[in-house]
Amino acid sequence: MSAPTNTIAAGTHIVHEIEIKRSRFITTLARTDSPEDARALIDRVKAKHPQARHNCSAFLIEQEGRNAVQHFSDDGEPSGTAGQPMIEALRLADVWNVTAVVTRYFGGILLGGGGLIRAYSSSVSEALARAPRAHLRDLSVIEAQVPVAQAGRIEAEFRARNAHVLGVEWADQATLRLGVDPNDIDDYSSLLQELTSGVTSFRLAENRRIEVDGPAPRI
Repeated sequence: MSAPTNTIAAGTHIVHEIEIKRSRFITTLARTDSPEDARALIDRVKAKHPQARHNCSAFLIEQEGRNAVQHFSDDGEPSGTAGQPMIEALRLADVWNVTAVVTRYFGGILLGGGGLIRAYSSSVSEALARAPRAHLRDLSVIEAQVPVAQAGRIEAEFRARNAHVLGVEWADQATLRLGVDPNDIDDYSSLLQELTSGVTSFRLAENRRIEVDGPAPRI
């Protein structure tokens, strides 16, 4: 089982702007789960800002079963003043599967190397501060069919015990799907037996990485 991966919530797309000595720094920050997604975002931002002097970028991508991928680009800024501080801001925040693109409209005043580093780092850090955090964990997906009349109460009991309710499908019976730590399956199965007077039990559907709200707990 791999360690949890800290990230930002799926679907996050933040645009944040700061101005320094008349230069505009517009950060586009998004969750991207593959290098292809990351590069597509960079291309969209460049297409949106064709008149900008620079569209600098950085991303960190971790995919199950593959080597981690990192990328940064100064896009014409002096070497080491844009992409590098951007990716360091991502690393400092301990987030993966995130892409940042900082679009700069030059304001006519040179900032110098140190000023550029601070500007690009701050742009990404401020955008990250606005992003909802999440983490990816290896969980077992278990499911069971329960009587519709009891489904709400049963779901509430599992939420109270920190199970991740992935969904409920409604038909003649309700199919409850949970994401749980593999080591806790027996405990959750015992609870379901108790709640249904021994009538219903869970079955293991699959094992996969699942997004969970908030940063991963420190061990």
